[in-house]
Amino acid sequence: MATQLPSPPRVGMVSLGCPKNLVDSERILTQLRADGYQMSADYAGADVVLVNTCGFLDSAKEESLEAIGEAIAENGRVIVTGCMGKEAEAIRARFPDVLAITGAHEYEQVVEAVHAAAPVAISPYVDLIPDAGLKLTPRHYSYLKISEGCNHRCSFCIIPSLRGDLVSRRPDAILREAEKLVAAGTKELLVISQDTSAYGIDIRDQPRMWKGAEVRPHMTDLARELGRIAPWVRLHYVYPYPHVDQVIPLMAEGLVLPYLDIPFQHAAPAVLRRMKRPANDAKVLGRIKAWREVCPDIAIRSTFVVGFPGETEEDFQYLLDWLDEAQLDRVGAFRFEPVEGAAANALPDPVPEEVKEERYARIMERTAAISTAKLAAKVGRTLDVIIDAVDADTGGATGRSKADAPEIDGEVHLRDAGHLAPGDIVSVTIEDADEHDLFGVAA
Repeated sequence: MATQLPSPPRVGMVSLGCPKNLVDSERILTQLRADGYQMSADYAGADVVLVNTCGFLDSAKEESLEAIGEAIAENGRVIVTGCMGKEAEAIRARFPDVLAITGAHEYEQVVEAVHAAAPVAISPYVDLIPDAGLKLTPRHYSYLKISEGCNHRCSFCIIPSLRGDLVSRRPDAILREAEKLVAAGTKELLVISQDTSAYGIDIRDQPRMWKGAEVRPHMTDLARELGRIAPWVRLHYVYPYPHVDQVIPLMAEGLVLPYLDIPFQHAAPAVLRRMKRPANDAKVLGRIKAWREVCPDIAIRSTFVVGFPGETEEDFQYLLDWLDEAQLDRVGAFRFEPVEGAAANALPDPVPEEVKEERYARIMERTAAISTAKLAAKVGRTLDVIIDAVDADTGGATGRSKADAPEIDGEVHLRDAGHLAPGDIVSVTIEDADEHDLFGVAA
């Protein structure tokens, strides 16, 4: 008689927050899959549900608490991890039936909690995990986390208290992971951390051997090596330290995508000082100009906070004027929101909510106009586009240019593209544009 294997426990996952949380979720699921667990796409089929929480803003905390409540109502067996794990008492006060609570990137503790809640039967016949691990993103692009934590102490942010100070990964370990991802089908690596520019400063005296040569744990060296592995390499969360200038020639050479995600947050010197961030806006404008001289196609995206305590109308107008001069390609804006534990909460002169809303509307209108003009200038050009999805019914496809990161930037919509597949990188003639997206046909 054939041996009947016991059904392995099934794990459900709710992953909230930023791409760094998404990477954490992938790592947790990869380890659980290697341990013999199966994944469940719904609550009903799961023996235990993991909720990877975000705790950066009060609104994000409330979303996390709602997700925990939904998981408990639908399944009942819930393990909580992620940034809100630091607030275990508050979570247990509201949800006393939670099985376990762990903090951000505490992979071993999460896996141990799952083993305790839903033990897996040991069997020599369990499926093996794919080399690239289990992914929550499409096959053709992957997030690559190069460090944890942050050494900055911005007054509005509590990330260091949630994730600790900077801890960089070994460069050879990062490059090895990148090779596995590319071998498994990844075409675009999205490099992420809390502060990508600071990568390696904690292990600067620990170079590693890679392919017969020494690689320094430094942003420039890492970007160069990654560019030799993957077709596309995109850099996120880059603070404009002086050595960022060294990366721009790599973009001009085509080793790294001509794209920088820089969280400027504001431009008015007085606001930046209260935020405890670098305040030399004029120097930044000069460097942006220099970057464009080296790499004319560089796309710069950023985020800004409006309504920060003490922000005057003059400060806000300064920001709008700065944006007019900087001509950033992609801009996101947020209304200031107090975060429990952040030093900014104690600052005087809070901005009324109605003023925040009015300023938010104005900055979005201004940046939309800039985006519209910059995208209109691309009509008639031929751009490389990576395909994200193909609609077999209409024959259309959706992709992204080198200036567009997934889910946060614009898209390129193609006609007559039924012959393409996700992950294809094709030349596209741009025929039209609106304030966010491009439209064209494969050349």
